[in-house]
Amino acid sequence: MLRRLLPLALLLSAPAAAQDFSYDDEEASTSLDGVGRITIQGGWRITPNKTLYDGWYSRAANQGLPRAREVSGAPILTASFAYAITDMVEVGIDLFGSQSRLYLNEPGTDGGPPQARQVDTLGYGALVGLRFQTVVPQLGPQGLVVFAGLLAGPTLISSERKGEALQETTTQAWMGNAGATLRLTPRWGITADYRLAFLRGPVGPATGRVGSFSMGGSWLSLGITYSFPAEPSRPLPGSL
Repeated sequence: MLRRLLPLALLLSAPAAAQDFSYDDEEASTSLDGVGRITIQGGWRITPNKTLYDGWYSRAANQGLPRAREVSGAPILTASFAYAITDMVEVGIDLFGSQSRLYLNEPGTDGGPPQARQVDTLGYGALVGLRFQTVVPQLGPQGLVVFAGLLAGPTLISSERKGEALQETTTQAWMGNAGATLRLTPRWGITADYRLAFLRGPVGPATGRVGSFSMGGSWLSLGITYSFPAEPSRPLPGSL
């Protein structure tokens, strides 16, 4: 899925790369009103999944088992498409995707040694949200844009435990987001952000549910931003 999301994000951002680069000779405005942007980022999420592991090894049949390797993170990819409706408020849609492989030890068959059983997880969705932002013009070549906001939206999250059918569900994801964009030119910048995400999915069928896994936690990302200039205001016909 991540292999599909990256080409899509690059395709959507292609018109930005084709813009007239004479904009880069301008001084970046300290006002963000009417400015649009596309941000493509990759990063890593820190997701301990303590609830899943503790619940699994506390079961009567699994007590005393050595713990399998506990995966506490995975790569993420995000693409943000946003527009500033005022100088300090931005609305946007964020696309994201992440996948990982978890492991759970099970008792061995016929008294054999414990065996690690893998659980492949995948999540992707689209979030809508508001961000509050401002420009610190004294920092960086063209100023530093700092932002913070909240996002929420539908997410398809799935898990596939080896030997069992794929389990899929649509749920609601919630994220708090804060970060900054260092403007290298009036159009291009480097963006770093932090997201605190809340997102969970089931492991195992309803009749034999193993537990639930988290795909939330702390998300750290770094990427590039292209900003679209605000449309110039035009006087109404007949006005001075």
